[in-house]
Formats: sequence, C-alpha cells, structure tokens
Amino acid sequence: MVTKKAPAKTPAKAVPAKVAPVKRRTPKPKVEVVAAPAPAPKPAEAPKTDAIGRITDLIKWVDSPFKLLTVILLSFLAFAGYFAWDSRQVILQAIQNQDHMPQLVKQDDLVDPAKSLMKDVDGLVILVHKANLATNSRTTVLALNADGSREKKVEGTVTSLFNASPDRNAAMVAMLNNEVLCEEFSASSKVGEWGAKQGVKFMCRGSIPPDPGKFAGYIAVGFKEKPEDISALKTRINLAATDMSEE
Repeated sequence: MVTKKAPAKTPAKAVPAKVAPVKRRTPKPKVEVVAAPAPAPKPAEAPKTDAIGRITDLIKWVDSPFKLLTVILLSFLAFAGYFAWDSRQVILQAIQNQDHMPQLVKQDDLVDPAKSLMKDVDGLVILVHKANLATNSRTTVLALNADGSREKKVEGTVTSLFNASPDRNAAMVAMLNNEVLCEEFSASSKVGEWGAKQGVKFMCRGSIPPDPGKFAGYIAVGFKEKPEDISALKTRINLAATDMSEE
C-alpha cells in the first residue's frame, strides 16, 4: 500500500509588524529672554542746606526797620526784573538820605506853579506826588484838569512808587538820576487810570526838586499826544519843580 505524502505546507509569509508612526517634532525656536533694564536711580535731591542757610543769614541781617524796608524795596525790584545793580544803588542811597531830603511846599502853594505849567505846556492833566522812598509809597497831593480845576477825588490817593510796571520803575530811576523822563503812557495805578480816562497817552515826569540825589516827590504832566519840543518841555517842568520845593 502506497501512502500518499501530504503536500508540503507553503511557509507563511512573514507579515511585518505594524509600527506606530513616529511624530517628528519641529524644534521650537529658542526665545531669548532679555532682562528688563534696571530702573535708573533717582537723582539725589539737591541739598537744601545752602538755601536754608542763606535765608537764615538774611533773617539775622534784618535787625532794623531800615533793613527790612530795604529788603522789601529790593524785592519789588527783583519782581519787576528791570533794574541793574547800579540802579539799586541809586535807590538805596536815596533811602539813606531820606531824612535830609527837601520837602514839598504846602498844598495850596503848589496850585499856582502847577496852573502856570499847565498853561505853558498845554497839558491834559498835572499830578504832583509826595514821595516816601523808605516806605515805597507816594501820595497824590495835587491833581489838575486841563481847565485848571482840581480833581479832589484823586488827591490823597496813596500808591506804591515801585511796582510791577517797567515804565513806572524806569521813570523812578530816571528822576533819582535828575532826569525828566517823557514816554508813551500806560496806566499802572488808580490815579493812572483816571489820567487815561482824561485822554492821556503821553506823559513826562520830573523830580521835585530837580537836583541829583534829592527826591521829595515828582510832577507828572499828561498829554494827548507827544509834544513837538521835548527839550523845552523838560526845562519848563524843572522850573516848576524848583518852585514846588521848600529848598
């Protein structure tokens, strides 16, 4: 009996193993971390020692009414920002000589010279101020209208000699230097506002008496427009100022 051989088995094909796909990671760009700059140190506060020391020295220096008035006057000048040092020296010298200054004549004796001046120069107003440099004040002792009548509501008004008006301050220094200052007018006080209402646009101011270093007060003559002969006008104002002084 012949035994049939079983057919040989074909070897099974090897099935490759399934491998999970590998995910490739894209490398992330490196982020450079920049440290924030350190805050700048605060500037050191300026030492206040010097300023306090100067103020203390100033307070110690002011040991009399005269020095106090000097400081007040210089404060006015500093606020105006107008004067050089030589001008302040002129003012301080005038304050020191205040006790030896001449005086204005009596109020009634001011009227005739003022009316005569008004007639000769054809002004709109004339004002006569009595000055007190030690207290930085002026008192309007006479106010004349163009017709020679007195404006008594203005007389007796007290205002400052020096203030924030550069024009007023320049005129004061000029008069202390024996000058008659003529210039365009702008009101800087209640008395000035009265003059402006009368139509004053130009004004000349002259010291009483018209002598260097002597200042008892001053004349102010207001005009509607600038006069033609300023030189003659200044001479006439000085003549009237001489008649208004007791000296």
